[in-house]
Amino acid sequence: MTAIPPRERLIAALDVPDAAQARALAERLGYAVRYYKIGLELFSAGGYFELLQWLRARGAKVFADLKLYDIPETVRRAVANLRGSGAEFLTVHAERSIMEAAAREKGQLKILAVTVLTSFDQKNLAEMGYAGTVEDLVLQRARAALECGCDGVIASGLEAPKIKAAFGGKLLVVTPGVRPAGTAAADQKRTVDVAQAFANGADYIVVGRPIRDAADPRAAAEAIQSTIATVFKD
Repeated sequence: MTAIPPRERLIAALDVPDAAQARALAERLGYAVRYYKIGLELFSAGGYFELLQWLRARGAKVFADLKLYDIPETVRRAVANLRGSGAEFLTVHAERSIMEAAAREKGQLKILAVTVLTSFDQKNLAEMGYAGTVEDLVLQRARAALECGCDGVIASGLEAPKIKAAFGGKLLVVTPGVRPAGTAAADQKRTVDVAQAFANGADYIVVGRPIRDAADPRAAAEAIQSTIATVFKD
């Protein structure tokens, strides 16, 4: 895998109600953020692909966090449509037939498999009937993602060390649920701070509310970038 520019390792989540607010936040963030996640909230609001192209025209990279989960043929056809959208990353759920279908049509698009949502913990898995640990399930799904031709996984910073130990540079690890020191976890249950996420092996981090809800979003993003620069300094 090619080297990742440090300022692209922060992916800011544009988790806002509509495209107009997303553009306003991106303009406010300026060069503090070079990579954005646009997900289901914006997808359901209209103007999603116009926003994606607007971000790309500004020189930013885009992560389409759509978490596709449907019959394989539907996923295959959806990925075929999305591969020319300009997005760099696209998420699908880590079910084998879905990952295989997505990988067949990805082209230059990188497919990330969602292992276990960071809002889930051991209790949630037990309620779904899974007897193993969160870590076991994440590793199982990461292995399947690699076998199916995915480019990486979505996993918490708590599982990142085991993923990197098992698969090294063969899989990107994109870590959501990152909370800079002193910020609230909210509904996230498996969290780490910025420095710990990268120390544990994350290639990218996704940060939403700690930037979006900050009194000064740009300053919050720049503080995270400063931490990243320290982690990856020569």
